[in-house]
Amino acid sequence: MKTARRRSREAALQALYAWQLAGGDALDKLKSLDDDGRTDLALAQRIVRGVFERSDELEALITPCLDRAFARLSPVERAILYIGAFELVAQPETPFKVVVNEAIELGKSFGGSGGHRFVNGVLEKLAGILRPQEVARGRQTA
Repeated sequence: MKTARRRSREAALQALYAWQLAGGDALDKLKSLDDDGRTDLALAQRIVRGVFERSDELEALITPCLDRAFARLSPVERAILYIGAFELVAQPETPFKVVVNEAIELGKSFGGSGGHRFVNGVLEKLAGILRPQEVARGRQTA
């Protein structure tokens, strides 16, 4: 059973995917998605708005962690990395392991084969840069 927060990330992914392909306002893309009432729409809106408004900043943070150009990523991989990077930067109350795990699950559900491993590697590197103390604590307890 998917949680409301997982559903909100899926909705955000779909809206950000559509935004990348068609342009326009990412929040409008979110509004066009069907909601069955089991999605945390406030979280989905916060993610989509944050990515839309900070996409250049997020891309600049993600790019050094990549093994290829950001533009060469699939729209799904870019959307997942945008979501993960946004959450790492703007939602410190969400543990980095949760951010990474949620991104991996999005990659498994929506990405190509093996894409979830790529997302995992990139976001682990980014978490080490953005939240070094939290990552270090996580490694000590593992």
